[in-house]
Formats: sequence, structure tokens, C-alpha cells
Amino acid sequence: MALLRTTRASGFVLAAVLLLAGTAEARVLLTQDEALKLAFPAPQAVERKTLYLDEAQAARAAHEAGVPVEVRVVPYYVGSQEGHVTGYAYFDTHLVRTLPETILVRLRPDGAIATIDIVAFDEPDEYRTTPRWLQQFQGQGGPESGDLGTKIRSLSGATLSARAVTEAAKRIVTLHRLFVAPAGGAPKTR
Repeated sequence: MALLRTTRASGFVLAAVLLLAGTAEARVLLTQDEALKLAFPAPQAVERKTLYLDEAQAARAAHEAGVPVEVRVVPYYVGSQEGHVTGYAYFDTHLVRTLPETILVRLRPDGAIATIDIVAFDEPDEYRTTPRWLQQFQGQGGPESGDLGTKIRSLSGATLSARAVTEAAKRIVTLHRLFVAPAGGAPKTR
């Protein structure tokens, strides 16, 4: 019985060590403030807004994006200068394999993607998408660009990461188009 307790206690200690080792690898590459300053450098002003989705809106967005839309509260940021919108920014946190990644998707005033930045990545570095691969999103998702999913190349060796970023980009572009900057409609924000 003493051996069983020692083995069980050793197992808990090993599990705790492995858990701590796993969290030691978690990497924040940019803080939220740093990411927003890169997205909207001075003298631009940044305003935080929030989009609230009901079940029907989330279902519509998921259908049109072709990817899950599980969140119902979507914070986003609007950059402006001299009374004109300079762009929008959305943070999206999602699982890659088993660990989370957070990206910042910055949209131009017309709704097309300006940039995507990796803000936090908890998976091993070899699974992270490269800045060069992320560049292919620039200009995608706007009113004239067509289907975002058909224009993005896969990434060998980081397939799950590439898929996660592509799905996040589709989700954000669709939410923005439908509910934040709809033609002739007012967004449901506070």
C-alpha cells in the first residue's frame, strides 16, 4: 500500500513538472498594446468597440465563412485619423493542435486584410507560420477579392497552423463584412 501511495505521489509530481514545463514554453510575442501600436501608429487614435452576436447571427456568419463561429462577444478596434477610419483590428485566439495561438488581423477601411501578426503562440516554433506565408493574406477578403480560402497556399510542415490562421481570417473578414461594416446597415455594437 505504501508503494502505491509513493507511486501515485510520484505520478502527481511528474504531472506537475510536465505541466509547468509546458507553460514555460508559452510565448507572448507581442502584448495587446504593442500589437495595437503597430497596427495603428501615432498619430492615429484607437477606439475599442464590441460586437454582440445572437445565435442566428453566429450561424449566418459560420455558414458564409465556411468555418465555425463560436464566440458571441467580439471586441474589435477602430483606428482613425482626422475623422477618417484608417482600419480595423481583431484579435482571434484559437487552438492550433492542442495549444492556443492568438493573431491580430488588421483590416483596411474597405475590409480587405492589411496584415496578420502572430501575437502569441504556444505550440513548438516549428509549427508557427512564417511572416512570408502570412503576407499572402494582404489584400484578401475585400469586396473585389473573391473567396479568401481559394487564394491561400498551404504551408508544408505547419499545416494545422496554416489552417487555423486561414479559418480565423475567414471568420474575421466575414464578421466584419456582415456586422461591423455592412453596406447601408448600422453595426450592433456598444
